[in-house]
Amino acid sequence: MGLLSGLMGNASEIDSEELQAEFDNILFDGESITQAYKLIRDMFVFTEYRLILVDRQGVTGKKVEYHSIPFKSISQFAVETAGTFDMDAELKIWISSSKEPLVKQFKSGANIVAIQKAIAQGIAGK
Repeated sequence: MGLLSGLMGNASEIDSEELQAEFDNILFDGESITQAYKLIRDMFVFTEYRLILVDRQGVTGKKVEYHSIPFKSISQFAVETAGTFDMDAELKIWISSSKEPLVKQFKSGANIVAIQKAIAQGIAGK
């Protein structure tokens, strides 16, 4: 992922198997990462049960906040795929405790349809 892409708010897909060890103390027994996306230092990680937002803070990024959103708290979501002139895809997630949606941008080529499917499966409990 290029620096400019990260600065523009675009997320790039990363290998979920690489993160499994890093998230070992965050995930409960039997939970595994299904998809993960990274912005320069921050990430958002999908498991079978929840979405984990990772916010690395400070100059060194050693201070980390893990925000866990269970799928049952997601009231609705929207996916906007990339178009001819708008090369970015967008994901909006409404959380039951918030009026405004959580919005994430994905660069062209990101598998936004797979993310939509993961959220739908999580909400449905499948």
